[in-house]
Amino acid sequence: MPMDTLTHTRAAQATTPRSHGPVLETQADFNARVEAACAQACRAIAPAWPLDRAIAVNPHWERIGRPVREVAARMAVLGGIAVFPSRQLLQQAWASGRIQPADLQEALTRQSSGLGAPEAIAALHQPLAVPRLPLLIDVLDDDPEGRARLSWRQAVTHQVSQVCAAYFDHHQADWQPERAGSLYAFWRDTVAHDHGIGVLMGLPDLGRGLAALPATRDDAERWVLRRLGLPAEAWADYLEAVLLTVNGWASWCAYLGWEARQQGRGDAHLRDLLAIRLAWGALLLECRDDQAAQRAFAALQVEWECAAERLQQAEAALQVDELWQTAYEVGYQRDLARRLQAVAPLPPEDRAAVEVQAAFCIDVRSEPLRRALEAAWPGVQTVGFAGFFGLPVAYTPLATEARRPQLPGLLAPALEVTEQIAPTVADFGAAGARLQALARQQRLAQFARTERWGAGSRWPNAAFSSVEAVGAGYLGRLGQWLRPSAAARRSLDGEGLSPRYRPVCRPVLAGLDINAKVDLAARVLHAMGVDRGLAPLVVLVGHGSQSANNAQAAALDCGACCGQTGEVNARALARLLNEAEVQAGLRARGLAVPGDVAFVAALHNTTTDEIEAFDLDLLPAWGQARWARLATAWAQAGDQVRRERAPMLGLDPRMPHAALLEQLRRRANDGAQTRPEWGLTGNAAFLIAPRARSQGAVLDGRVFLHDYDAANDADGSVLELLMTAPMLVTHWINWQYHASTCDPQRLGSGNKLLHNVVGGRIGVFEGNGGDLRIGLARQSLHDGEHWRHEPLRLTTVIDAPAEAIERVITAHAVVAQLLQHDWLHLWRFAETGGFERYVRGRWEAVAA
Repeated sequence: MPMDTLTHTRAAQATTPRSHGPVLETQADFNARVEAACAQACRAIAPAWPLDRAIAVNPHWERIGRPVREVAARMAVLGGIAVFPSRQLLQQAWASGRIQPADLQEALTRQSSGLGAPEAIAALHQPLAVPRLPLLIDVLDDDPEGRARLSWRQAVTHQVSQVCAAYFDHHQADWQPERAGSLYAFWRDTVAHDHGIGVLMGLPDLGRGLAALPATRDDAERWVLRRLGLPAEAWADYLEAVLLTVNGWASWCAYLGWEARQQGRGDAHLRDLLAIRLAWGALLLECRDDQAAQRAFAALQVEWECAAERLQQAEAALQVDELWQTAYEVGYQRDLARRLQAVAPLPPEDRAAVEVQAAFCIDVRSEPLRRALEAAWPGVQTVGFAGFFGLPVAYTPLATEARRPQLPGLLAPALEVTEQIAPTVADFGAAGARLQALARQQRLAQFARTERWGAGSRWPNAAFSSVEAVGAGYLGRLGQWLRPSAAARRSLDGEGLSPRYRPVCRPVLAGLDINAKVDLAARVLHAMGVDRGLAPLVVLVGHGSQSANNAQAAALDCGACCGQTGEVNARALARLLNEAEVQAGLRARGLAVPGDVAFVAALHNTTTDEIEAFDLDLLPAWGQARWARLATAWAQAGDQVRRERAPMLGLDPRMPHAALLEQLRRRANDGAQTRPEWGLTGNAAFLIAPRARSQGAVLDGRVFLHDYDAANDADGSVLELLMTAPMLVTHWINWQYHASTCDPQRLGSGNKLLHNVVGGRIGVFEGNGGDLRIGLARQSLHDGEHWRHEPLRLTTVIDAPAEAIERVITAHAVVAQLLQHDWLHLWRFAETGGFERYVRGRWEAVAA
């Protein structure tokens, strides 16, 4: 049968209702079905934030409306992507005793699959056989293994990726291309003038196919789907599979769409990318008009006619993998429950008077430091709170136009923070203006020098040219980079400023009158849980990481707050809460604000576990004296945490205090260090409860801790906020680590040693091409011999009445989907002791 006849026959069959004979649908109906299928496929892609605003994202976020196992089946069949841990990893956990027989039995009881333990163990040692459905480009390629040339899938991915890199780069390349039109138009023009791609693919007549390429995205989508002749019910799945071949760039385009929606506008980049990748298959079909191509084309249609059955078969095959995933989690949950139940809250008469309150980000790296600080000084009460400290702000540093969000990516900034110079305690007058001008000049000059250095260490293909451009000064910087010092260098939010200006360069909330300030302060203190009793000194502890030569450095700062440290938010809030007018306004509203309370901002360097305080000169003498008393406890706590972390970093925990700190500082400044710290590796649980529920428990830096007192939340509004914001953020962090471990090739960013920055900030290539890489580098998860992260779904444990929790679940579809479809576990502290877990709308006692 001629190719055109075969194509039109299949297309007519695909667009005809099968139960009513050959009834032709109208062009408008066809166009509407194409539009619906393309939109559905695009909705399945989760966003990936740029490097300078990196946050952890669940790459399956847009699929949480389906059960985890169904999503796992779809990812395997459509994209060859693994959602559950590999059977090899689970075999090792079983063989080592990490998964106990009791854990497996509990998982079997929960799943009610009909499997017994012997069958489950036997299945674990069998390879998982879930073949991927082919795309048109796969069946047409007569050299799919790439023996004589690049496979067509590889070549097309590389070409599309390079086009995207050129189109979206507004920061890196000195010569920028003309991009007045859409991404699709840019690609169409590029491929028409790319005479090398046909040779690379072994298709010297590629130009013949290009002549048939439609001029617009919409026409391309319709042209390809009509040519494919697939069943209409398979269109959306096929299109999603097409996007998964360029999942990195699809995720970047989804981010652009996410940003556009937050600003109330639309964005078409993801649809353009879909049309580009879809059109490539049809182009190759134009170039292959032989009998083998016709047979391959017919085979593709047969395969996709059976897509629904293939997905069902995959879901059944993955039942065993879901079972072992649950057993893996049961083992951790059993240990977590034991540790929490061993906590014995002190009776009131034995509690030390609270002299200091220290509010930490809920980040898992804060848990060991909180525990160590409480042990060092019992008069310290630590509090867990979201690391952006409740300020929905965007920050513009001095002498720049780089407005950057300082809050979770789920939210949009509503307030502005600017940076100003203050020579004295409260002076922003004429003297401040002069200093500000000098600081501005210094920062601009420093940025110019830093940018040239950064080109050699950060940008692809720039290292050698930069040596000539920068001159001998480059060699000095290179020497410092290769032989790191033990100086406590903080390259966080003071970049570009000398020591003269850094201490007095203040982030300040802008545009708020006194009533708005008091409203904001009252909300934050209530959400923090300290509005009913403030200590004389309250420390707001943000956190940030420190590393050199690390394209993904922002991902180690805050896993939620757009890749920023907590410094700006903590300093701006401390300044707000220290204002006399604000404190008076809070007292007028009935809040117990002492007359001698002081708020201090600090930063926890998670690489070295050092604490840096800010703006101490703004405090009265009695506030500075209280901070001085706390400094000894900080030093002791930091040393304890460094010794706990040392074995995981290959260091001797018995080293003297100064020597161990020096080693960690050198790691932080070492340009060759691939693992400056382990970040949020190991995260597994989120505790929403009073500190008394966990104080003293050794949780190994694996638990997010958010303080919450149900007795201080009569209307449940704080609980609702926690379950719809921090719980979703911790879920995103948890699933990014989970996905990057379960499928490091497709959902991780590969080998950090091979990273090249794309577009100055967009993301990284592994090497010089291929798809844009998303997720975590292997070095952030694996120590070279073993995985450091256990891919466990998050276990959230809440201390609140069952009715209050259920009200939140009922009111928020996203929370209900996460629980109903097994994306996370939800527990609560039972009134009678022990725990209950939420299962399909009811509470079940957790077996001891």
